[in-house]
Amino acid sequence: MNVTKEEYKALVSERSPKSKTLAQCVKAFAVGGVICCVGQGIHDLYTLALHMETTAADSWTSITLIGLAAILTGLGVYDRIGSFAGAGSVVPITGFANSVVAPAMEFKSEGLILGTSAKLFTIAGPVLVYGIGASVLCGLVYWLIGLMMH
Repeated sequence: MNVTKEEYKALVSERSPKSKTLAQCVKAFAVGGVICCVGQGIHDLYTLALHMETTAADSWTSITLIGLAAILTGLGVYDRIGSFAGAGSVVPITGFANSVVAPAMEFKSEGLILGTSAKLFTIAGPVLVYGIGASVLCGLVYWLIGLMMH
């Protein structure tokens, strides 16, 4: 059977799933924005209602967002948010908390030590190791450049 290029393109176009990129981008943007707005609301609560200094409120806001993301991951809610929003749920601090807690929850049946504790840093561990390593390396280079400039 001989098929022309145009017929082949028409057949592929007909059978290929339609792109949902725009809808996915809108959902990611909306959910990421909501997470950021929740964070800002928590920060405002700490600064305005509890009269905290900005630096203390910054820290407590981060702690609160990490805690909420960990709890929502443990309850299975964050996974549903991720399924709906895709990359919108990977807002840095909540997404990182989710990536630490999710493997631990998955392997909790293996026990506290070999399951939860061993898997706690499966995904986040390499990020921490390479992030800390890169920051130390950059700091050393910066320090050496400073020594050479004097």
